[in-house]
Amino acid sequence: METILGDVFTWSWFSDPHGYNFNSLLILDLDGNICIDPVDPNDQVLEELVQTGVDSILLTNRNHVRAANKIRERTGARCFIHPADAEYAKGQGAVLDGEIQDGETIGPLKVIGVSGKSPGEVALLWPARKTLIVGDAVVGNPPGQLSLLRERVMDDPARLRRSVNQLLELDFDTILVGDGVHIIGDAKNRLKELVAGFKPA
Repeated sequence: METILGDVFTWSWFSDPHGYNFNSLLILDLDGNICIDPVDPNDQVLEELVQTGVDSILLTNRNHVRAANKIRERTGARCFIHPADAEYAKGQGAVLDGEIQDGETIGPLKVIGVSGKSPGEVALLWPARKTLIVGDAVVGNPPGQLSLLRERVMDDPARLRRSVNQLLELDFDTILVGDGVHIIGDAKNRLKELVAGFKPA
């Protein structure tokens, strides 16, 4: 695992079809370490996760089941997703232990609904770090910029654009992305640039 933002760790898996990384996060917290959208870890990373400990696995959307079951099994962590995406995730084989709700606080993170790509898509705001964690709401591609996924993979493109626009009301300067390259610093301006290019609904 690599260190970003001090006590935040990441590991990634490169997707050839997409041309960028799929990213995972581990946040160390006194109330229980939090793993977000875990991709398949190699043996070394898995051993680090077991040694460090994982209390909760948070899935930001129904398509990020990824390696959640493996890490849940090895660490004893409990896995959570928004209820609107739960049934689909179960259909992908996810073993779920509970739900996360818009506005809920989990450790240092506040759950922010960003529906549109899927009905239960969420982002996670870390107010103390002025950091926003996103799954598929926006993508860090090309590096240094933000973009949206192709509309054909979205349930409701117009709704997603509204959700992303509402993220500008939050206080953050870093965006950690599930897909692509993280933006450390000045991320809100990068998001403003993306939103400015949206076509009128």
